[in-house]
Amino acid sequence: MKTNSLIKFVKYKKDRIESFGIFYKDNFIISKDKFECLKKFNSIEEVIENFTPIDADLILEHLKNNLDLALLININDIEVLSPIKKTRHDIICVGLNYKDHIREMKENFEINTTYFSKRVNFINDPNSEIKYDFSIDNTLDYEVELAIIIGKSGKNIKKEEAENYIFGYTILNDLTARETQKLGGQWYRGKSLDNLLTLGPNIVYKKNFDALNLKIKSIVNGEIRQSSNTKLMIKNIYEIIEEISYGLTLEPGDIISTGTCSGVGAGFNPPKYLKSKDKVECYIENIGILKNTIL
Repeated sequence: MKTNSLIKFVKYKKDRIESFGIFYKDNFIISKDKFECLKKFNSIEEVIENFTPIDADLILEHLKNNLDLALLININDIEVLSPIKKTRHDIICVGLNYKDHIREMKENFEINTTYFSKRVNFINDPNSEIKYDFSIDNTLDYEVELAIIIGKSGKNIKKEEAENYIFGYTILNDLTARETQKLGGQWYRGKSLDNLLTLGPNIVYKKNFDALNLKIKSIVNGEIRQSSNTKLMIKNIYEIIEEISYGLTLEPGDIISTGTCSGVGAGFNPPKYLKSKDKVECYIENIGILKNTIL
């Protein structure tokens, strides 16, 4: 897919004022106030709930034109923020959705796809430092995941219709305290300790975006740890939405994280858990890179 045919929503801070806009050629941002169809929205959350395909066409037409340089904000002049700072519900997570990750974690290969929730007290921004208390659990791990952003309420959604309920996609690092994850026979606390989530650097609108075939990787201190492709998911994004929405209503702004591939710290012998000052990069093709440093 051509990246200039994609709409990437980005939240940012400039001169201490928060706003949002559209990425342009990855080095610039166009403020939302430069688009007639976006002026009426005060936040990305409002866009997620009310954006239409007609709005998308208008933006893409705008981006095709030779833009006045005065319209552009250099990315070096702003601070990129997490596109979503507060979730309506806990994040819906998919576990064991890549066969190679099941192997490395020595899980039962016959197990059905696992669903769990991740409590979010704070979403870390791209390029930010993540404050983590290693005295609680020093087995901190990373997991690069493709996250689905729901844009329309729905229940009992058929996989053939799932695209209609998606707004777009972003990158999610499902940071995990592994020893805590093992306690009590469920994963909630190990996934939900304070500050164990980073999201971004943008949300790519679904139009012209093929989420079923994307390179995905994580890099720690320059070393490639995870490297796979979303086409290797056991259950693809549409099957996930069909399964999770059976008897359960999804709402605009809900986030579904679709699982991680092999190469997590716990999968190495000996394990390669994160330490203070480690730099973690999560990459997904045609979305970008989510970078953070652990404190």
